[in-house]
This record gives sequence, C-alpha cells and structure tokens, in this order.
Amino acid sequence: MATGTNIRTYFNGTWHNEDLAIMRAADHGSWLGSTVFDGARFVNGLTPDLEPHCARVNASAKALMITPTVTTQDMVQIVLEGLKTYPKDAAVYIRPMYWALHGGDLGVNPKPGATGFAICLEEIPMAPPEAATTLTTTRFRRPVMEDAVVNAKAGCLYPNNARMLMEARAKGFGNALAADALGNVAEAATANVFMARDGEVLTPIPNGTFLAGITRARHIKNLRAAGVTVHETTLSFEDFKQADEVFLSGNMMKVTPVSAFEDRQYQIGPITRMARESYWDWAASV
Repeated sequence: MATGTNIRTYFNGTWHNEDLAIMRAADHGSWLGSTVFDGARFVNGLTPDLEPHCARVNASAKALMITPTVTTQDMVQIVLEGLKTYPKDAAVYIRPMYWALHGGDLGVNPKPGATGFAICLEEIPMAPPEAATTLTTTRFRRPVMEDAVVNAKAGCLYPNNARMLMEARAKGFGNALAADALGNVAEAATANVFMARDGEVLTPIPNGTFLAGITRARHIKNLRAAGVTVHETTLSFEDFKQADEVFLSGNMMKVTPVSAFEDRQYQIGPITRMARESYWDWAASV
C-alpha cells in the first residue's frame, strides 16, 4: 500500500503515471530481500541534497553486492524530469531504488550486473512545524556490521525498525529511542536523534550501528555555522532524560520535535526551531 498520493514511477527507461508493478515473483529482491533505496524531498520547488541521496543509493547497492546501473548525475536528471508534472508547491517524496534480479551460482548471493532500477515519486505532505512526537525505550537494538548490512539503506533492515516502532506504539508513544549493541543511544526507530542541553547540541556519534543521515549532517553543518556547539559523542538514555530539547532528524520531515521521552517532558525550544529554520534557509540559498 502506498504512503502518499499522485504517484509516478520511472521504470525501464520511462516515466509512468501510476504506482507501477516493477518486481517479478522470481526476482532475487522479491524472495531474498536484496533491495536498497534512498529518499529525497521536493518541497516548494526545492530539492535539497538530491545529489547526495542519489549517490548514496549507489553506495547502498554496492554494500549489498548489487551492481548499480545509473550514475548519480543521470539519476538526478531523471528525478528532475519526473518532478516537472508536479505543482511547485507540492511536497513530493523521491525514492530511487535497486534490487537484484537473479541469484549467483548458489542462489543466495546476487548475480553481478543483473539489477532492477526504479524511481518512485509520491506526494506526501510535510508535517506542521509544531507537530511533535513522543519517545520510549525498546528492547530491540540496532545491529552491528557483523550481523547486518548497516552501511546501506537496505529494505532488509527495516523489519527491525518496525518492531521498535510497533513496540513503542503499543506502549502509547510515537517512536522508540533505540540502543546500540553496548546499550548507548543510537537513533530513533525511524530517524536520527539530537538533544540540546545548556545551549549546546549533542547527537550520537556514528559507530557503525546506524546510518548517519544526510539530513543529520546538514543540520550539524548549519548549526555550527550559526555558532552553536555540536558534539558527536556517546550518549545514554539518562542524558536524554536530562536534555532541555530533543528532536528527530530525517529526510521525510527534516525536523520532528520531541515533546516527551517517557515521563520526561520537553518544550519545542529555540535550538529545535533554529535547526528547522536554518535548514530551509540553506535549502533556499543553494
């Protein structure tokens, strides 16, 4: 089931005005999960960091041993062509994706050079600035490189994220704050996470258990340019209980304020607002 509306699909060299069926039953991606994707945004005529998102899907394919078939530059141009039919004020989610078509000699490993490729565009509104979420802990943890392909944005990683999210929802919260293998905070179930304390910003340091997002990196750069001290460091759940502000960072909504972590309540504060405003100021300037 699609998340958004007004869907267009690029497949086999052309754009289709529908949510097109693109996989076959015997495709390696269908039965062994060799799928990777990335996400970018078109908002008010802007496509912030579109090129890095297209580059990352190629890197993710290589991490899953899938042969990428479209250059970053060509992918950007295909996306821009597909967006021409949308109104300038539309909010569109941009999702390029690869999957393996055939298995290798043992079936399990993808066959080199046999790759499916598609791009899906769908209108998904941006959340209002004041739309906050709440967090709780989860018993499910982020895997390490020895357990999973954590250096890729891979579909096979998301059932674990879904377990985190559904556990949080069952407890009455909007999202989960997940730990790494050592019990330190890694990220939320669906986004990277930041906290502010005493006017400074802290975020979990990338340690190979979660994908340090493109939007996350953009927030760090923007906040530092605005004179805010940003620390990438090891953080505990207790650190988040002592935070003044918490917000999530992801491509889908860019900044999502957090109003509570279990029984700890937060206000949507100046750092969270600065992160959002500086992001869109930057996007409009490039």
